[in-house]
Amino acid sequence: MKKLLSVFGILAIGGVVAAGCSSQSQIDQATSQAEGSAQQAATASTNAQNSANAAAGSAKNAQEAAAGAQDSVKRANDAVARLEAEFASSVTK
Repeated sequence: MKKLLSVFGILAIGGVVAAGCSSQSQIDQATSQAEGSAQQAATASTNAQNSANAAAGSAKNAQEAAAGAQDSVKRANDAVARLEAEFASSVTK
């Protein structure tokens, strides 16, 4: 009877060890997956930051182009006003 209990005890310990190994394997797998997900998140964050920087640069370029266009329109309007004034003074002479 003692031998039988001893065998059952050894089998029970073996089962606990085997379950522990299985649990450790699952823990290792979950850790690996979490590390992979963290790396993907870091990459996505870097990509988002790069895209935001590029968008900010494009917005700055567009703003500078708009300011240049406004200056061109102002110069054109000034030229038209000078031509109109010149025409008006030539007609009244």
